[in-house]
Amino acid sequence: MIETRNRTLLAIAMTLLAILGFDSMGIMVRILITEGYTAAELSAYRNTLGIVPSVIVILSMGEFKFNRQTLIIRRWRLALFRGVAVMVAQLAFYTALGQMELATISALAQTNALFIVIMAVVMFGDRVGRWRIAALVIGFAGVIWVLRPGTDAFSFISLLPIVAAFCYGFSIISVRYFPDEIPSALLYLYSSLASGLGAFVLAALTTGFSPITEIRHVILIFTMSMAGGVAVLLLMFAYRIAVPAVLAPFGYLGILTALGFGWLFFDEAPIDTLFPGAIRI
Repeated sequence: MIETRNRTLLAIAMTLLAILGFDSMGIMVRILITEGYTAAELSAYRNTLGIVPSVIVILSMGEFKFNRQTLIIRRWRLALFRGVAVMVAQLAFYTALGQMELATISALAQTNALFIVIMAVVMFGDRVGRWRIAALVIGFAGVIWVLRPGTDAFSFISLLPIVAAFCYGFSIISVRYFPDEIPSALLYLYSSLASGLGAFVLAALTTGFSPITEIRHVILIFTMSMAGGVAVLLLMFAYRIAVPAVLAPFGYLGILTALGFGWLFFDEAPIDTLFPGAIRI
């Protein structure tokens, strides 16, 4: 019982750190988009450079070797498909960052918690208590309140964070299909390769790549990629050692951090948009 509790506490801590990592990534993506970069090219950079944290973890495992026996895994198609889902999520998320407030995006993205729990029940038969169900339903009602469908405040752009939430939720919960002996870093390596290649092809065929003329942009792109890569790894570790229904509600804390960071870095205070829906969340 104590070991299970410690694992759960560790998973919660990882989840909270991941939230801060995603917030940091969002701040830098917003800055880069306002300075001329596109969502597709930033997704390509993010996934390519984001491989670095997973490679570091793999190398630190000591006995893990880069050979065919250790790199080729069962369900490799699913591992690659997770990367496609991540690419779609990033394109939706990054596009929204260029047109919406940080805190509003975070609030709408909290449908991620609901999607994770539903997929855990459907895909793995997890049992969810009525208190957790009530918490998720109330939180989702708050998201709908923020979204305000049927009013002038609603736009299809506001659906993009929900699309991103669904795809991110699938990429997180699907790691449970893989046995524990397969390192999370290796699974992330698979998804990063698939999402990076897909994003590069998409960017090349659509918007192209902007010339990088400032060292500041190089630093922002690299730091953004590391923050996102570490955050994804932390979530993967967390959801492999704890029940999703326990971790999912902690994602709602991201609304508070996004509100603070949005005000601090972009002078955003979308009070009318967030409240009273955010109170429910």
